[in-house]
Amino acid sequence: MMPPQSDPPGAGLTATDRAPARPVAGPARSGAIPAFWKRQFHTWHWMSSALCLVGMVLFAITGITLNHAAAIESTPVVITNEGTLPDDAAAALAQVEGSDADTPVPGPVAEWLDTQWGVDVSGRAPEWSEEELYIPLPRAGGDGWVAIDRATGAVLHEDTERGWIAYLNDLHKGRDTGPVWSWFIDIFAAACVIFSLTGLLLLQLHARRRPSTWPIVGAGFVIPLFLLVFLIH
Repeated sequence: MMPPQSDPPGAGLTATDRAPARPVAGPARSGAIPAFWKRQFHTWHWMSSALCLVGMVLFAITGITLNHAAAIESTPVVITNEGTLPDDAAAALAQVEGSDADTPVPGPVAEWLDTQWGVDVSGRAPEWSEEELYIPLPRAGGDGWVAIDRATGAVLHEDTERGWIAYLNDLHKGRDTGPVWSWFIDIFAAACVIFSLTGLLLLQLHARRRPSTWPIVGAGFVIPLFLLVFLIH
């Protein structure tokens, strides 16, 4: 007589019943940063770093050259030109009365300077006196001026070129670079702030796996503070 056969283990259970139980997700860890913001930190960090790259290299190099300006020798090249205004330019200059600082350089005088020596005085603020018209011509990496005797029309022009290092140093300082470069410095500085802050947030994200993160960040704060308090007089 055949023994009664028992059902195999799991008989009568559906596929869902036989599926291994999945662990139930617990509540999000307290203080965890959502994935959306993590992606935003990475995006803003790489975009600001790309925007800052060239400017940061430029400002870092010129920071070294400015810090050692006394050790970097340069020989300025000075060019002096002399001449006399033609009759039409001298007549236009003679028509200017008084010494109003807001009075621009007369058109014929400006055209003659540009044609004669390539001197562009547009947008320059001339200095008038009863005897002389003086036009300062400062620029990044150099200097210059034009002096015109209002009685005789004698013109003296001097141009000083200090070289590429002086030019880059003036870019670093924003000296005589105009409003457009000033705007660039402001935008660059804002991008550096974003780059630094998002970098700090990314450090916080990875600090658990990198124990040296906060000691190094702390050293970056303590070292300059120590120098300022104890070694700078």
